This record gives sequence, structure tokens and C-alpha cells, in this order.
Amino acid sequence: MTGKRLMAIGINIDGVLEHDGLPALSFDERFARVANAGVFDYAEVNLWPGDDVLPVIRASEGHGVPIGVMGGIFCLGDDTLPEYAARNGAAAALGCRVFNCQVFARDQTGVALTLQRMGEFYLRLMEIGVRSGCLPSLEVHVDMWTEQFGRVAELGDWLERRGVPLRLTLDHSHLLFKLGDQEELALCGLAGLDDGGHALLHPDSATSLYAQWLARGWVVHAHARSVQSPGVPNPWMRRGELAGRGIQYPFTAPAPGSYHGPWDESELAPWKLAVTQLLDWKKAHRGSPLAQISCEFIPFADYGGASRYSILEQNVACARWLAQLQHA
Repeated sequence: MTGKRLMAIGINIDGVLEHDGLPALSFDERFARVANAGVFDYAEVNLWPGDDVLPVIRASEGHGVPIGVMGGIFCLGDDTLPEYAARNGAAAALGCRVFNCQVFARDQTGVALTLQRMGEFYLRLMEIGVRSGCLPSLEVHVDMWTEQFGRVAELGDWLERRGVPLRLTLDHSHLLFKLGDQEELALCGLAGLDDGGHALLHPDSATSLYAQWLARGWVVHAHARSVQSPGVPNPWMRRGELAGRGIQYPFTAPAPGSYHGPWDESELAPWKLAVTQLLDWKKAHRGSPLAQISCEFIPFADYGGASRYSILEQNVACARWLAQLQHA
């Protein structure tokens, strides 16, 4: 394990693999590789209903890699809060203090969530989290309620009027890949912008959404996954009838033929600037609850699915870069 840092650096355990064309690794093998990398302070794990948590606990303890963040996706319905409470309790028992939440924009019957309903759900998550000691963090993520980016501030204001802080997980890749892509901009409520979303999404803009969210103290957790702006869809995998979204661009040069498009290091510049700004903000606000960042290069259609570069190596390279930034 590494020494204490300004922000702990973790890895999503789904990203501990070479690529998805090989047999899946056991939890023991994955935690062993995380430990052997020597650059990660913790692992982030998604826990699903019915999962056997014992292999995760044994692997974590056996290799000295704590589970720093638990995550999950929720669709609102009568069973959602009991399900969340059970998973949150398991996370708290593992020592997690952050539960990363994604929430679908529609409930189990297909009804769109209103601000009121989302706010009330968040308040219940906070009640459960305060009791357990593992507080929720709502991720800004495609295909979720928060993909309509304007809703984030609306929810933050709604909660503020009730004396409760909004807690966000910021993954810049889910915003930056939309730059200049009118179809993607429309999906997040930013259709028709003459600047292609630059003022709200590019890190060189003082009015970027994530600069606003940081200024209000909402960001308590972060994911690190380099991305291209605009993202190039992944033709090697499908999401329904469409190609996978381009929400992952290799951090280091992939071997020829292992990635679905050309690679140019200069394409990383906007994302690197955004993450550097995040760390600079943390340096200036050391007492903020933003305490960790998880490297999240992963497989799956919208990310590195069907690619043949090493996803684990991308995570390790990104973690080393993050560590260097913290000492710059």
C-alpha cells in the first residue's frame, strides 16, 4: 500500500483484467493484481443483490487492499430502499464510507422521476447513510437521471432548502465525450448550443458545470477515465442497435489493432486539464469531503468493450499520473 496522499487513489475492480476476450479473474486474482501494482490505496467494488460478499472480503483482507468505495445502480420502486439499505449496510460492514449511486431516470413502471421524487429518495439515502456511516454519492452518469445535467443544480438547490448537502461523484469523461456531438448534447439537455457545449463542458471555461459543482462543495468522490472530445463510438460493441458510446480513450498508446480508432496523445489534453483542476481545487480545500479518486478504465460497450489493450495497464498508468500530480 502507498503512503497517505492528498487524495487516495483507487481502482474499480471491474477494471482489473487484460481485456474482456479472456476468462474472468476471480476476486482473489484481481485483488492480488491490485496489490502487486503498488499504486492503489483501495478498490471500488459494485455490490449487487444476492452477491456472495465473502470472496470479496477474503480477497481484500488477504491482499491488504481495503474496499474504499461501494457502488450500485438503482431503479425506483417499492423494493428500492430496502435493497439500498441492505447493500449500504454490507458496504458499511466492509469499512466503506462512500456508496456511489447511479439512479435510472424512470422507475420500475416506466414513469419518469420528478425532481420531488428524486429529492425525497436522496433524503432517504442520506438517512440510511448517516445511520450506517456510509454516505451516498450520486454519480453524474449517462443513461441515468443525472444525464440531464441541469437537474444536478436543481437537486442541489432543492436539498439546500431542506438543509441537506448534495453529494456528487464526478467523472469528467461522462461530460467531455459529449463536446461537439449534437446528438449527445441533446441527450443531456444541451441541444442547439452554438459553441458545441464548450462553455459548460470544457475545462478551459470558467463556467463549466464541474467548476460550478466544485465551487458549491458538492463533489465528494471522483472517477478517472481518460476520454476524447468528442468521443468516437465503439463499433466493436453494440448497445441495442447502436455502437457503444465513446466514453473511454486509452491513457497510453495501445498496441496496433488493439483499439478501434487512431490514438493521439494530444487528444487527452482537455480531460487531463479537467482532472488537474480537480486536484488543484482539493489542494486549496483540504478540509473538503472529497478524499479519493478511483481509476475506472473498464470493459463494456460504452467503454473498452472488445478492445484488446490491457485495461489494467491503463488503470495503473493513470494512477501513477495522478500520484505525480499530487506531488507536483
